[in-house]
Amino acid sequence: MGLTGLTMADVPLAYLHSFIDARGKPRHVFRRKGHKQVTIKGAPGSPEFLETYNALIEKTGGALSLKIGTSDAKAGSVDAWAVAYLDSAAFKKGLAKDTQKAWRPILERFRQHRTPSGRRCYGENQIATLAEKQVRDFLAGKTANQQKNELKAVRGFIRFAISEESCGLSHDPTIGITAPKKKGPKSKGHLTWLEPQVEQYRKRWPLGTMARLALELLLNIAARRYDAHLIGEQHAKDSKLTWRPHKTLRSTGKQLVIGITSDLRAALDAIPKGMRADGVLTFLVNDYGRPFASPAAFGNKFADWCRGAGLKPVLCDDGRVRSYRAHGLRKAALRTLAHAGCTGAELMAISGHATLAQVQVYIDEVEQESMADAAMNKLANSAVRTAREQPVANATGAVANIGASD
Repeated sequence: MGLTGLTMADVPLAYLHSFIDARGKPRHVFRRKGHKQVTIKGAPGSPEFLETYNALIEKTGGALSLKIGTSDAKAGSVDAWAVAYLDSAAFKKGLAKDTQKAWRPILERFRQHRTPSGRRCYGENQIATLAEKQVRDFLAGKTANQQKNELKAVRGFIRFAISEESCGLSHDPTIGITAPKKKGPKSKGHLTWLEPQVEQYRKRWPLGTMARLALELLLNIAARRYDAHLIGEQHAKDSKLTWRPHKTLRSTGKQLVIGITSDLRAALDAIPKGMRADGVLTFLVNDYGRPFASPAAFGNKFADWCRGAGLKPVLCDDGRVRSYRAHGLRKAALRTLAHAGCTGAELMAISGHATLAQVQVYIDEVEQESMADAAMNKLANSAVRTAREQPVANATGAVANIGASD
């Protein structure tokens, strides 16, 4: 079934690209990946135009892959605007792939959520009628973490609709909603590797193994897992690595230039030439000598290497059991830099963090440890001085007045 009921004036149609050609005439071309592009004739929104459009939708695989936006989607409805959002540049280009993957099912649940009467789904309602209470009802009964994630997705969708002006929604109904804070001890996230774990891993995986190179790459440049699986020869020049972290490509676009340490250089030089397939530039490769298919694939392999090194899971103070993984080495690298006396700005130059607050946690941790050590040393020295200054008692318990005359 196609998307009858939608018009160009109401909401952008999926896979339809409109432009003015060289002769100054408007053209509307249907483009869907894997299929031949087709020019649709007629006035956008007219019955004949939508008939051709719907036929092309059917011919090329049916309506949008995510169920959102059925043939019953009415112009101006939550369903119709959900279709527009998922096919927009704001969603496809403005959000990371992982975020898109996480938000799609959330928006599907939102449009399928039923009103208190149970007679209608949110998707059938006009988006102009969305109110704060409806969003709160959708979030009700979910964990703090679920509410936080789902509120972000719904808020992004609603703000997209508002930005289009034609949706009729004059205000953001999510503006007064904040996700509740998680109860219990605050999580510190991934386990930070300490020297014993690093040495245990190195002992199991010597130089010349891909497992060892992975550790040295993560540990010596504080790279995120996503960046580590892509960094390679194309980023190396003059004994330095230059790249732009994937996480901040859409925000700061910050470029990092970091020197290759002696430990990392040794690990790179020790890799046998035949371990990488011909033409492969990435430093890290899978068992077939090819680049890892995704950061998740690399993360899974690194988890295998950690288990192979005998690194056991740890029960953390927030009650969760965690294992040593790739991101924990990034945290270890920043902690080591903080111990070396690096400033917040210097840590940011390595980590690529956008704000000082994000790296201050490492500085605070090291400063707390240093100040606690200094305090205990003062206490120990004070106890020694006190003991030396105490008078010596004789065998009968009386205090000996050493050096005094009768």
